[in-house]
Amino acid sequence: MSNLTITVDDDLLRRARMRALAQGTSVNAVLREFLQAYAGGNVVHKQAVEQLIELSCTATSGSGGQCWRRDELYERR
Repeated sequence: MSNLTITVDDDLLRRARMRALAQGTSVNAVLREFLQAYAGGNVVHKQAVEQLIELSCTATSGSGGQCWRRDELYERR
């Protein structure tokens, strides 16, 4: 693991720390997650999205197991 030094405005860092604290995390963790997603290295996230898409394509509803398309759901309103 490598260290990274960046320069940011003091007020920006203060606000980022406050928001991270409110979310129960740290600025370091937020930046690490962002860089993982930015670099395409968040394999767990990618797998979760792929599984969700697959599930949404095969999900059924009701006793007859009917599949619903989005446009059909909006027509019913």
